Amino acid sequence: MTQSTTTVVRGNRKERLGEVLSSKMAKTIVVRVQRRFPHPQFKKVVTQYKKFYAHDEKGEAKPGDRVRIEETRPLSKTKRWRLVEVIDRAEGVTPVATQGL
Repeated sequence: MTQSTTTVVRGNRKERLGEVLSSKMAKTIVVRVQRRFPHPQFKKVVTQYKKFYAHDEKGEAKPGDRVRIEETRPLSKTKRWRLVEVIDRAEGVTPVATQGL
């Protein structure tokens, strides 16, 4: 009998793709998610943005990065999402610690 690989299934959790706006807080990033949909009455395509606070345990996301976030239990007053992965790194953005101040 062969043993199959087990994957951790966390239920039916929402996932969103977005851009990191800020990573100045400790273990927290602010992610802007874009949603495009036709207006119900006028049929024009409307772009709507929403900000989510996500938990970034390792501090790997920087402003300008494209990231995937996932719904999770409440971690603080405003934080209900966690960072799953960094999809694209921002180009030309240097970390504050390496800039000559």
